[in-house]
Amino acid sequence: MTYQQALAFVEETKKYGSILGLDSIRALMKELGDVQEDLSTIHIAGTNGKGSVGAMLQAVLEEAGLKVGRYSSPAVFSYREIWQINGKAVSEEAYAALMEKVKTACLTLTEKGLPHPTSFEVETAAAFLYFKEEACDVVLLETGMGGREDATNLITHPICSVITSISMDHMQFLGNTLSEIAFAKAGIIKENCPVVSAWQEDAVKEVLVKEAERLKAQLYQPKKDAIRNLLYDMNGMQFDYVREDNSQWKIRFPLTGAYQAANAACALKVIEVLKEKTFPQLTLSVIQNGFQKVCWNGRFERVLEEPLCILDGAHNEGAALQLAKTLENCFTNRKITYIIGVLADKAHEKILKIMRPYSETVYAVTPHNGRALPAEKLSEEAKAAGYQTVITEPLIEDAVRHAIAESSREDVVLIFGSLSYLAEAKQAVIQYREGQKNDR
Repeated sequence: MTYQQALAFVEETKKYGSILGLDSIRALMKELGDVQEDLSTIHIAGTNGKGSVGAMLQAVLEEAGLKVGRYSSPAVFSYREIWQINGKAVSEEAYAALMEKVKTACLTLTEKGLPHPTSFEVETAAAFLYFKEEACDVVLLETGMGGREDATNLITHPICSVITSISMDHMQFLGNTLSEIAFAKAGIIKENCPVVSAWQEDAVKEVLVKEAERLKAQLYQPKKDAIRNLLYDMNGMQFDYVREDNSQWKIRFPLTGAYQAANAACALKVIEVLKEKTFPQLTLSVIQNGFQKVCWNGRFERVLEEPLCILDGAHNEGAALQLAKTLENCFTNRKITYIIGVLADKAHEKILKIMRPYSETVYAVTPHNGRALPAEKLSEEAKAAGYQTVITEPLIEDAVRHAIAESSREDVVLIFGSLSYLAEAKQAVIQYREGQKNDR
């Protein structure tokens, strides 16, 4: 199988839709030898922060000399980035070989009269195979959606389960209340396995505590005042992390944003647990050096300096609230222009209202995604939310070019609303930047 044939196979599986439940992935992995049982896995669920927490853990575990596999979706800038080992995406050759094995297993299932696995199940199976074949020391495994019925939840004995911030998202699949969504996410908690939770609202915490008690899983959470002396700007952040014994770790890292402090507290609590139970080599110097190397593209990422142009994956109510805090802290008295593209099943009206105090101008675009909200509809909602200048742009490239051209050197252009179009937006910024250089 060639790389193009492998891509075609996965594309073909999209016709089977998105189906929650473990029966199909369980049957598929049985055909592949249940290799997932041989992996040392850190399983990560949550509404916001999964990727950021995963990036922090990856940097620290790599700094400790470990071979770290990471499965994180959706892809933002390159499809193969979903499967990484020590920050390097799977090669085209390795991807093709993996998908050939997965396709053979899928054919065996259908010959037995069983349903064909979905695209996410196929990609998840490839991840398990890849990390097993490459003998990874530890695997960071993110859920796709939810937890309890997510294909990744085939894992039975994680070395740690991690639940990042939970808020309202994917309600049509997970439930209409925080408690219902928390119950879905809490499905990754396993009997007698440690679980770390980020700071949560009371309704969420109640569900997690009850589930952990039921499964005799020890639940850890960072102290409410775990982050002290926090300072952050466009260059990153620094703070003191306070442990349970009140000792402190001084942490610096290059990510910024109000939400990253909470993510860091969650990641550091996971590291404390791993240091005690699994990886004693996680010394303070390893932790500090690892944090200074954290990289997570598309999360408050600077892609142009004058005007300052930022990409951020904020795509739901909780993420928008945190993004608003960051704007308030970093950009007092600076004109901000938004480029926004959203998916129709997200809380776009709430996002627009939350972000309204910080900008008068919106360029509305349509992400290249089957679930995208048309830019025309988004423009109507933006006008209703009180934005003074609302421009509908058919092409993302034009929105980027016009927004930057209309901004002064001191202004800010913020591109957000969905991860699904950030790669195209970033490429448009790069093209604009290169065009400016050539004109000089």
